[in-house]
Amino acid sequence: MLVALVVIGSPLSALDHELLTFHMVQHLVLMTVAAPLILWGHPAVALRSGVPRPIAAAAGKFLASRMTRPLLHPISCWLAGTMVVVVWHVPAAHDLAMSSPSWHAIQQVSFLAGGLLFWRPVLARGPMEPSVPLYLLLATFPCDALSAFLAFCGRVVYACHRGAPAALGLSPLEDQQCAGALMWFWVTVAYLVPAVAVTLRLLSPRPERESLPSRAV
Repeated sequence: MLVALVVIGSPLSALDHELLTFHMVQHLVLMTVAAPLILWGHPAVALRSGVPRPIAAAAGKFLASRMTRPLLHPISCWLAGTMVVVVWHVPAAHDLAMSSPSWHAIQQVSFLAGGLLFWRPVLARGPMEPSVPLYLLLATFPCDALSAFLAFCGRVVYACHRGAPAALGLSPLEDQQCAGALMWFWVTVAYLVPAVAVTLRLLSPRPERESLPSRAV
């Protein structure tokens, strides 16, 4: 939560109107750092401790209901995490968020919510699903396509950044190329490193299986 607060609520958050690169840092940190950390903890315990009991009880019942099963399905989680990135980087949607404080807040909340849904199947407590590495690998493809477009299209895509003054010595086009390159590298590390770690964990022998021969003897 502290990571999310620094990215969204600190004075540094205003830099995303000047630099597309910082905007990219914002949404990448929300989706690949803040969201996994929240899920890695105990969000249910935090919910029960931080909000009134009637609200926490109602939220618990809603999450346990049949209505949320399609939403929490791995395919839905994958689509939520992927589409929130793609949709908000459509030029019209991005310019709308940068021109309206309300839409900007909705954009940031949706990045965090999309990250929470995306990482839920990966960090779910219980036996690790064999499909998790494929789940993470497939998520890199839309992000790679978007980042490659931003890095190599040769023109400034977003109108709100075309007339922006050069910041940190970067022109608007250089800023966009830097944002695309950053996204390409960051997503590759954030998704493929966990995919490799999960693969190694799935392939490693389990202790209970190793102990079977000795027990038999």
